[in-house]
Amino acid sequence: MKKINYSKQSISEQDIQSVVEVLKDDFLTQGPKVLNFEKKFANYVESKYAVSVSNGTAALHLSAIALGVNHKSKVITSPITFVASANCIHYCGGKIEFCDIDPETLCLDVQLVKNKLESSPKGTYQGIIPIDYAGYPVDLEAFRELANEHDLWIIEDSCHAPGGFFIDSKREEQKCGNGNFADVGIFSFHPVKHIACGEGGMITTNNEKIYNKLLKLRSHGINKNIDQKLKKEKGWYYEIETLGYNYRMADILCALGISQLDIAFENIKKRRLIASRYINAFKNTLIKVPFANNQKGHAYHLFVIKIHNRLELYNYLKENNIFCQVHYIPLHISNYYKEKYGQQSFPIAEDYYNKCLSLPMYPDLKVKEQEYVINKIISFYE
Repeated sequence: MKKINYSKQSISEQDIQSVVEVLKDDFLTQGPKVLNFEKKFANYVESKYAVSVSNGTAALHLSAIALGVNHKSKVITSPITFVASANCIHYCGGKIEFCDIDPETLCLDVQLVKNKLESSPKGTYQGIIPIDYAGYPVDLEAFRELANEHDLWIIEDSCHAPGGFFIDSKREEQKCGNGNFADVGIFSFHPVKHIACGEGGMITTNNEKIYNKLLKLRSHGINKNIDQKLKKEKGWYYEIETLGYNYRMADILCALGISQLDIAFENIKKRRLIASRYINAFKNTLIKVPFANNQKGHAYHLFVIKIHNRLELYNYLKENNIFCQVHYIPLHISNYYKEKYGQQSFPIAEDYYNKCLSLPMYPDLKVKEQEYVINKIISFYE
């Protein structure tokens, strides 16, 4: 069997042609494809506004700035996430406090966050960053209630979950990143993500004020929408209104994103079908599957199992040309965060980390390849 990775991009001939067309056009960056992609993505997640940026980390950083994070800020997030979810607060001089995960959802535990907030003086914390981990949608309605009670903002880290949704108290579907409960949602277009642009990110929001801030922050703090009389007299003139960054996304990448969105619904169906085959195969085995009893709305960026003898299984699969991955090493045990905040313990996150393994999950994974993966895993434990 040829090499099977835990994930990889799916690029079609349409994707290739969309990029070629831009290469032949007048704009490689700061052209019309940027706005087209933003509008199409906003429509996909059902938000009012979308701002494209250079990557998911830039999306987190700009969101933190737009929400006013500074050296006085304390923000709560999960230790089971990619490091950028927490680093973005440090970029602005703030502090992160971790809270353990829910053993059922593997997402930030809303009850533990509630306990933390209620045991601290009001005003101690400024915001919360819940993660749609592995593509499982966080119940943002519950977090919004907490945020409103304690005057907090919410950044929804939806990098794993474009196309995912949760069911609210009115039994309505709420798309990840739609802005109905979080102040902003952020996404990544890294090659292993649902929408692969090579690099790129997106910030979604329903707040016009935040949207306008983000537009300036991503492009050096420049505002070209200035006094029209002055603009007429000096056509080159613009104002620098704040300290900004060069976090723009190029038209080449946006063209690829537009094309990828055309098959996004179909690809998420394929991911869910692949997940259902894994779940059925691992019933009545030693292999534990998180979310197995609650798949509705799951975007399945990752398919994670919990097992004993993980290192032995990982090496066995690698010997058989199956390359899995571990998501993630808990942030609080990394050297940087240990040095910054000292030794901390989050037992549910640590227990999960000790047992988790991400299996191959991507739309182009063939049935024959998946059966090979399943058979090798089951044979290992037998």
